[in-house]
Amino acid sequence: MPQLSLITADITRQEVDAVVNAANSTLLGGGGVDGAIHRAGGPAILEECKQIRAERYPDGLPTGQAVATTAGHLPARWIIHTVGPVYSQHEDPSELLASCHAEALRIAGELGARGVAFPAISTGVYGYPLDEAAAVAVRAVSSATTSVREVRFVLFNDKAYRAFLRAAQRLGNGA
Repeated sequence: MPQLSLITADITRQEVDAVVNAANSTLLGGGGVDGAIHRAGGPAILEECKQIRAERYPDGLPTGQAVATTAGHLPARWIIHTVGPVYSQHEDPSELLASCHAEALRIAGELGARGVAFPAISTGVYGYPLDEAAAVAVRAVSSATTSVREVRFVLFNDKAYRAFLRAAQRLGNGA
């Protein structure tokens, strides 16, 4: 199990092996974390995403899956793009959100990454409630079999930080 840590910070400034991007299925950039990563990382990320779309995912990256690209100008070595679920009260999206974390860690392990920074996937425009998303994310990372040594949840504000801290404490991982 990787060591968990929580911080409130800018994910684009994290000095880790891999940063996870809460991408949309087009992989062509967008708002929120996705837009910030593409802007800060520069055009190399977008070019690689276009190649992935052309060669592997012409219809877009499926929800719950992940792919890696260069990190461009970011201090990380790689960006791992994953598409989180849009929240719905009528269907349980927790398996797809857990898959985002598990798949990102699987790819990070294949790359040899030891430290990975995650945002609060799906909690922006995709509408996933912070407390629910935090519980799913922390549980998925804590139960993952991975060679990644550190998972850092990089959260955008104090409200998100507190939600992830409560989730970690409930699982007995004080982060």
